[in-house]
Amino acid sequence: MDRHPSPSDPSGFVLLSDYVPHVVQEIRYYSTYNFIGERIDGYEEPCALITIEAARALKAVSSELIVQGYRLKVFDAYRPVSAVKQFIFWGIEDQDIRMKPYFYPELEKQSLFAEGYIAKQSSHSRGSAIDLTLLDMKTGKELDMGSPFDLFSEVSHPDYRGVTKEQYENRMLLQRAMVRNGFVPLACEWWHFALKDEPYPDTYFAFPVSSAYLRR
Repeated sequence: MDRHPSPSDPSGFVLLSDYVPHVVQEIRYYSTYNFIGERIDGYEEPCALITIEAARALKAVSSELIVQGYRLKVFDAYRPVSAVKQFIFWGIEDQDIRMKPYFYPELEKQSLFAEGYIAKQSSHSRGSAIDLTLLDMKTGKELDMGSPFDLFSEVSHPDYRGVTKEQYENRMLLQRAMVRNGFVPLACEWWHFALKDEPYPDTYFAFPVSSAYLRR
C-alpha cells in the first residue's frame, strides 16, 4: 500500500454505505444546515466516502451496535481540502455570523480555531475520520447526546458532566464501541473519531465528495 498517494487519488476510498448497509447518512456539509449556512466546497453528493480500512472498522462497530438495537448515523466522513480552505476563509475573512445562534452561540467565530473546533488541517481530509451518532432502531430517533452535532461549546466535550446521566451514557455507548474497534475520540467533540492506524497519515486529499469520482 502506498502511504503517500497523490492527493487526487481516490483508489483507497470506498462508499461507506457499500460496507455498512445499515448506515444512515445526513451529510451536513452538502446541505445548508451547517455552521456556515451554505453547501461547502467539494461536496458534490450527499454521501460518505472513507478509506477502506476505516470502512471495515465501522462495519465492525455497526455489527456490534445493531445487536444492541442501534444504527450508525453519519454527518461527515472524508472532507476535501477545498472544504477546509472554505472553513478557514470563513473564520478569518468572512463577516457572516448568521448561523451563530445554532452552532457557536457562546463563542466569537475567530476563536473557533484556538478552541480546537475547526482545524486548519483536518484529519477528515486524510480519509479515516468520521462524525457520527446513534439512532434507536425502535423509535427511529437519534439518541440524546446532550448537544447537537457541530455545537461548538464545552457541553459538546465527550467528558462534560453537565449533561444528564442518560445523555452521558449515550455518549459513552458510542465512544466505547468506536474505541473497541480501533478509533480514537476527540477531546472537544463527542461525535468525532479517527482511525488509530489510519492508512494515509501524511496525505490530505483534494478530490470531491462524489460516488461518480470513485468510479473514474
